[in-house]
Amino acid sequence: MTIVHSVCTSAASVSEVHMLPDLLHGAEKKVWGDAGYQGQTEAIRTAAPEAQDMTSRRVKTKAGVDEAEKRKNRTKARVRSKVEWPFHILKRVFRFTKVRYRGLKKNHEWLLAAFALVNLYQNRKHLTRQLTPLGRSVSGGLETASGEQCDTLNPFISGE
Repeated sequence: MTIVHSVCTSAASVSEVHMLPDLLHGAEKKVWGDAGYQGQTEAIRTAAPEAQDMTSRRVKTKAGVDEAEKRKNRTKARVRSKVEWPFHILKRVFRFTKVRYRGLKKNHEWLLAAFALVNLYQNRKHLTRQLTPLGRSVSGGLETASGEQCDTLNPFISGE
């Protein structure tokens, strides 16, 4: 279950590598980054001391292509693809494909609300299982606290 725990918003001129310490909360065990995060091991160590750096490494060297490193990078990419799923939901379900600039503060607040909805959307089945009504009867109707049967969600509306 993937949950978005932090959202950082910056101007387009700021590289995402500079936002790395703000994205980590410190309790991570592993940090999975793409090749853009190469050389950020020290920043990862300071933000999350117990985290293992799992960023992709260079494959091509002067000696040729390192096949073992290529296989490791492929495995890392498979894990990272699971983390991209909240962005898929944000773009496809909530149709947030184009950022309209309304100021960094307004865009940041919109993204906070959007990712909160993404978290709810991703966990909707788990949450609806926990939010059951007072009880279900065998016939499928709801049973109120006093034991009365009713087929509507509102026990005060009768079918008569």
